[in-house]
Amino acid sequence: MKRKTTLMTMGALVTAAALNLVTTTLAAAQQNRNCGPRDLVVNRLAEGYGETRQSMGLGANNAVIEVFASEESGSWTITVTSPNGMTCLIASGQAFEELAEALPAKGNDA
Repeated sequence: MKRKTTLMTMGALVTAAALNLVTTTLAAAQQNRNCGPRDLVVNRLAEGYGETRQSMGLGANNAVIEVFASEESGSWTITVTSPNGMTCLIASGQAFEELAEALPAKGNDA
């Protein structure tokens, strides 16, 4: 069963997590050759895994952070693209779900 969510909620969560990893992970990913031109990376995610962009945000140093996922297989990938156009894979996994969560009421610390 598919669950729908606001992309803002997922994007905020992913962006917050990715921001903590961007600087060191980007350098490590480049050393491990998990990087390439953005169009090549996006095409491989689409053709190889059926993943399409689900959300995006702007990270540190003007890096673009994107979440790609496949609703059919549940696979997902987080990428970071630097201003020079190089895209690096940051994380990937299975069981992607979109969540429909409302914002907490004002004054609620939840």
